[in-house]
Amino acid sequence: MAESETRRRLRWPWLLPAGVVGLLAASVFSPALVPNLLAKLQSYDRVTNIAYAQGERHRLDVYRAHGMTARPVLVFFYGGSWQAGSKDMYAFLASTLAARGYVVIVPDYRVYPEVKFPVFLEDGAEAVRWTRDNATAFGGDPSRIFIMGHSAGAHIAAMLALDDEWLRGVGLSPSRDISGLIGVSGPYDFLPLKDDNLKVIFGGDNRAQTQPITFAKDASSTAKGDKPAALLLTGSADTTVSPRNSEKLAAALRANGNVATEVVYPKLGHISILLAFAPFVSRFFPALDEIDAFVGGAKSSPASAARPTAAVVRQ
Repeated sequence: MAESETRRRLRWPWLLPAGVVGLLAASVFSPALVPNLLAKLQSYDRVTNIAYAQGERHRLDVYRAHGMTARPVLVFFYGGSWQAGSKDMYAFLASTLAARGYVVIVPDYRVYPEVKFPVFLEDGAEAVRWTRDNATAFGGDPSRIFIMGHSAGAHIAAMLALDDEWLRGVGLSPSRDISGLIGVSGPYDFLPLKDDNLKVIFGGDNRAQTQPITFAKDASSTAKGDKPAALLLTGSADTTVSPRNSEKLAAALRANGNVATEVVYPKLGHISILLAFAPFVSRFFPALDEIDAFVGGAKSSPASAARPTAAVVRQ
């Protein structure tokens, strides 16, 4: 398929003063108290602590809008440096997306020091398998599954979408079973490792195989352009995970004939970008509209995704 490129840089003054943005961003992980309280005011159904495999950390929550069927499904992996995190902290994000008309799956997964790479990818694959098998029962369309993540969770989502090994291990295929990848402030090309914990988590041998960028560049595939379409969201003020990660991954995907859209939000950082998914605050941020357009364009398979032919710049 023809190569495509969409690059969007959005300028905001927005309607929220910088001090308010900072205060709201701080509340997201304090610990997600205010956003999760606001989530209770939204209209959605929630089913919690469903086992997708054996083990204490193999539980997931399902969020869905009331009475809807055959809706697109988002499997969301949270971040935490592959060392921490809980699905309970992300009720605000899942409820906002559910109120938007999605079925949202938020799994817990094992983290360091209990496990190292690639075990959290194996857990993620099991969660996607469960989603494929059970989406219909929760009003979802199993032919429209998108995998999504923030920070370390975006790394997990990207690895599942781009490296066939992990989904193949549970009887699935990214090109067949995944309609798209949505990454939020994800680390996709972060070698060499500097943090001591990360050196342990990702091991000392062949670290290139731990990087999504490796598989975006892989030209050994029998068909170029066979990766799921990708929407990569990031903030220009992110000092935790450089926006260059999204830029480089998108460029590598496009170079191999795949669909990749990157969106860079001025003045947003690694945590404040999550305001785009906070109840009632999200209306001031365009990320949900970007996701709607992406999912609507992707329809039922990566092959049907919209492929713009020119860069789009919003001033």
